[in-house]
Amino acid sequence: MKEVITVIMRSIVSLTVLFAVTKLLGKKQVSQLSVFDYVIGISIGNFAAEITINMETQFINGIVAMIVFGLIAFSVSIITMKSITLRRFFMGTPTILIQKGKILEKNLKKVKFDVNDLLEECRSKNYFDLKQIEYAVMESKGTLSILPKDEYKQVTKKDMKLQIKKQELVANVIIDKNIMINNLKNMNKDEEWLKHQLKEKGYNDTENILLATLDIDEKLTIYEKNNEEKVLNVLE
Repeated sequence: MKEVITVIMRSIVSLTVLFAVTKLLGKKQVSQLSVFDYVIGISIGNFAAEITINMETQFINGIVAMIVFGLIAFSVSIITMKSITLRRFFMGTPTILIQKGKILEKNLKKVKFDVNDLLEECRSKNYFDLKQIEYAVMESKGTLSILPKDEYKQVTKKDMKLQIKKQELVANVIIDKNIMINNLKNMNKDEEWLKHQLKEKGYNDTENILLATLDIDEKLTIYEKNNEEKVLNVLE
């Protein structure tokens, strides 16, 4: 019974300190945390859990560790507001994944993304066809920001008189030079048809194709591998 009471008392103190440290660091959703914030948060949480249930742990040492980590995180948040260089170091910089409608394969690898990850993120932003996208930027906190092409920007009340063409899903028929046979079949096409279309566009094979999509109007859109594409670093 004595041990239970001790755990309860430790829990109350740990939670109080954890709440105070969190208030000190400010209001941030998990999706808004930088890598540094995430590491600090996990560490403080581990300290709180350890000193709460491990009776062999020196309670005061755990409390001091939580406070020290909190103060470090608070200090970093202050200095990163004053120094661009330190902000880039601790918080990271945005990475352009699509530039002027082209997928930047080198930058995909930089953020540990493959084509399927990119497609999934775009779909989560309601962009099911990459040819609608002018720029896609992976923010330092891991969220994807998208700038659509002019013709695909959101319609306002002022534009309601315009006739909008209904959008449909597009099929990914080539991913990282691999032909997606099942996706072709679902579009009532076959591999021979695709190869013929590629030849008409000047492609003898799929080696240099990162992604190819096919829409309901049978329009084939090709995104080439372009590791040497010059990146416009205007967001750092």
